[in-house]
Amino acid sequence: MTPDPYILFLLGLGAVVLLVSWAPVGLRRLPLTLAILCVAVGVLVFSTGLLSFNPDPRTWDTATERLTELVVIISLMGAGLKLDRPPGWRSWATTWRLLIVAMPLTIAAVAWLGWAGLGFSLALALLFGACMAPTDPVLAADVQVGPPKSGNEDEVRFGLTSEAGLNDALAFPFVHLAILAAAGGLATQAGLSDWFTIKVGWKLLAGLAAGWLIGKVFGHLLFRRRRSLSKFGDGLIALAATLIAYAAAELIHGYGFLAVFVCAVTIRASERDHDFHQEMHDFSDQIERLLMMLLLVLFGGALANGLLSSLTWTDALIGLAVVFVVRPVAGLLAMTGSGQPWRERLLLAFLGIRGVGSVYYLAYGINHGEFGDSERIWAVVGFIILVSILVHGVTATPLLDRLTRRREAQAG
Repeated sequence: MTPDPYILFLLGLGAVVLLVSWAPVGLRRLPLTLAILCVAVGVLVFSTGLLSFNPDPRTWDTATERLTELVVIISLMGAGLKLDRPPGWRSWATTWRLLIVAMPLTIAAVAWLGWAGLGFSLALALLFGACMAPTDPVLAADVQVGPPKSGNEDEVRFGLTSEAGLNDALAFPFVHLAILAAAGGLATQAGLSDWFTIKVGWKLLAGLAAGWLIGKVFGHLLFRRRRSLSKFGDGLIALAATLIAYAAAELIHGYGFLAVFVCAVTIRASERDHDFHQEMHDFSDQIERLLMMLLLVLFGGALANGLLSSLTWTDALIGLAVVFVVRPVAGLLAMTGSGQPWRERLLLAFLGIRGVGSVYYLAYGINHGEFGDSERIWAVVGFIILVSILVHGVTATPLLDRLTRRREAQAG
């Protein structure tokens, strides 16, 4: 008798929830991460043939876009809440270097590899570059700062966390540039003018303003009123702030990703040392981990069902170059002259994790532009994400722990 697929789904969901609860302790001494484990579970389960459902993102393009969108915005709220350092030009110098130098260099280099190495059209190459730009806020938990007021905020962890919080929004104009190229708009002054004034100028400004305003409102409700929500509410308020900030920005045609992160940073600045930040962060973190694990199990299922079937050796080599050459070189160039120790600069450059944000941008681009056959770019992006999950997942924690021990030894 064939098992009921719904019952199998409930069984799998329960197993994922168990993994989310157990993994932080159970995997502490193993060279594995929860992400690696969940991808492996997805490959194993979907390879058995017991589930008729095929989670291929090329089939479920709209669902892929929406689900990854939800995971990213929840992750952005958590990233903003955990940053102890107030925003500033000097205090966030590492962040600005990674955003202003490393991100555009990465987009340009990856787009060139897509055009010259993979034979993509200009539009598809631009989309490829934009997809590979963001340091993923979802899969980068192992390289980010600790919870609010934990003190675990060295320059490497801070730089990667703040970069992940902002470059998910700042890469969006390049996705729109790829969509414009797919429509033939690059050759028209009207198309370029619209892109620069609306997709770059207005959308960034609107996202920034919406995030700041919603953050100020929530900061007042949480900490400034006599009957403040921090006394009577719970961590669920973080989800409310996430959804409202995102929706408010999107309603005025701004970048919701930027609004969520700015909202979180603004809430944190409203009362920087309040214990309620920890409660909101913990709730966001739990929801983020649960959704992330579900996505990664589905990603493993997509791998088992042939997501990489069209991958060639050329595709794989270029994918490896993106992980091991493009981002590290761009990161090192960005950190030139920063005055930071060589080891810290190298870690900032190397640990640019690619993941859920890349899936979102690719799905968004494919759904909103005419790029033709997308099978090959899905295979290349899927391969890069898999490599990043494995390589960065295994190396990130040991490398950062070694850096911490070295710093403590020098201080002592």
